[in-house]
Parts: sequence; structure tokens; C-alpha cells
Amino acid sequence: MDTGLLALFVPIFFLVSISPGMCMTLALTLGMAIGVRRSLWMMAGELTGVALVAIAAVLGVAALMLNYPSLFTVLRYVGGAYLLWLGWKLWRAPPPDLSQPGAAPQTRLALVLQGFTTAVSNPKGWAFMVTLLPPFLRDDLPLWSQLGALLVIIVTIEFCSLLLYANGGKHLSRFLAKAGGAQWLNRIAGSLMVLVGVWLAVG
Repeated sequence: MDTGLLALFVPIFFLVSISPGMCMTLALTLGMAIGVRRSLWMMAGELTGVALVAIAAVLGVAALMLNYPSLFTVLRYVGGAYLLWLGWKLWRAPPPDLSQPGAAPQTRLALVLQGFTTAVSNPKGWAFMVTLLPPFLRDDLPLWSQLGALLVIIVTIEFCSLLLYANGGKHLSRFLAKAGGAQWLNRIAGSLMVLVGVWLAVG
């Protein structure tokens, strides 16, 4: 891949990735509710979804998806309903023991699916990849080597952004613990989860 294009792509994607969005809000929420370490399972699913969206965008699948937005409907509403359900469960759950972060009961598979569904069912993510990636690909260079380089950059930057948000959530939960606000932790996390679910369904 052309080094000049690469140098331009990195800061552009960093600014897009670090901006608050559904996936970053989800990372913040899980960082609060289950800690950074267990949130890594969600991140694995989210990064897989982002990589899949990027590959599909380059191969032209995204153009079909954008021309027929009804294809998003099932994924969006199922994913949104799932996050709403998780938010409701968090809201109604008893206050967690903040001296032992990560005690919230979610399986690893559920966390992976949560991240993956949020990433692949976000129409704005598809639109962004369709708009951003093609200008950085040159016709005179092998497609897959260029796409591979872009994917490494995308996944690395996205992972760093997710970690930043999850750590922010973790520190927020510690602040609530010191302030005697354990009873609010699940309610804040649940409300954010509901927000992400609504955002996904109506976005």
C-alpha cells in the first residue's frame, strides 16, 4: 500500500474510531459492569464484525446492503432487542460487589455475539467503510495485500479505542464505589445498554 495514503488513513480512521458511537458506548458500559478483562470477549466479537464489514465493503457487498436497507432490518431489530433486554436485566439486578469487578453473569459467547451483532448491524458503519476505504485502494497494486494492511490498521486502532472506553467505564465504577454509589452502577450501565439498543434499532 502507498505510504502516503497509509499516513493519511491512520489519523482519519483514528478520529472516526475514537468518536463516541454504539460500539464505544458498549465498551464503556461493559467496562463498568463486568470490567475490562471480561469485556475483551465483546471486543473480539466487535473487531471480527468490523473486519467483516470492511472486507464486504471493499468487495462490493455493502453497496447491495445500502441499496436494499431492508436487509438490515432483521439484524438491527434483533440486535437492538437483545441489548434492550440486557439493559433491563442490568437495571433490575442487585447492586454488584464493586470490590470484585467482573462478577456480572454473562457468558463469553454472549459477549462475543453482543459485540459482533453491534458491529455488523450498524448501517452507519457500513456507509463509513464504503465511503472511506475505496479511495485508499490503488488499482495498480494487489487488492488483498492492500486490504490486509488496512485491516491491520483498522483492527489495531479500533481495539485501542475500545480499551480506552472500557477502562473509562472501569474507573467510573471505582469512583462510584468510593462515593457509595454501588446501587447506581447497574442502573447507569443498564441505561447505557438500553441507549445502545435503541440507537441500533432506530439508527
